[in-house]
Amino acid sequence: MKKEEKAVIKERTSSRAAKEEKNKKKKKRNIEPRTIHLKKSEGTASLYDWIHSLVFAVAIVVIILTFFLRLVDVSGTSMVPTLKHQDKVIVTNFFYTPSDGDIIVISHGAEYADPIIKRVIATEGQTLSIDFDKGKVTVDGKVLDEPYIQGFTHAEDAEIPKVIPKGKVFVMGDNRGVSLDSRSKEIGLIDINDIIGKAQVVVFPFNHIKYLY
Repeated sequence: MKKEEKAVIKERTSSRAAKEEKNKKKKKRNIEPRTIHLKKSEGTASLYDWIHSLVFAVAIVVIILTFFLRLVDVSGTSMVPTLKHQDKVIVTNFFYTPSDGDIIVISHGAEYADPIIKRVIATEGQTLSIDFDKGKVTVDGKVLDEPYIQGFTHAEDAEIPKVIPKGKVFVMGDNRGVSLDSRSKEIGLIDINDIIGKAQVVVFPFNHIKYLY
């Protein structure tokens, strides 16, 4: 092959290689802007983070309200003056064990299907007697000091046990004159498994906000 022909072929090869390299660079330039457009803008990223945080916060609130706290509406006047009708109270139920003086929310009574809110007077193993003539309540030989009550502690149709049986609590409302509670067969002694939780704080209405203990 002549030198001139070899030179022409080499020149064409070099030219073709240069064009291919140029095309590769052009394609690369065309791809890069598309890659940039696929990235999240700062505003979109912020919105995504905000939504993620909101969903997480809502999930935490749901878990707390399900397993640790409940918001309960008071219905009726059986706990006046401590609690009033339509008060909203926070109730805790995590590893709760009832104690004397606690205000508790109960799922139902012996013959009463609706939730009720009452005060624990005596728990399992404690002795209990009520002098209905004087309206005095005695637990473990000690007369209770009950500055929170309203009305007179009168008798109903239930038999008052001398000793509270295992797994049971005796409850009464603070408004003794109108309260339907363990003095009545309709409510009776409360099984601890039927206790929803302990009322801790009144959160509404705002002019009645208070800690209960």
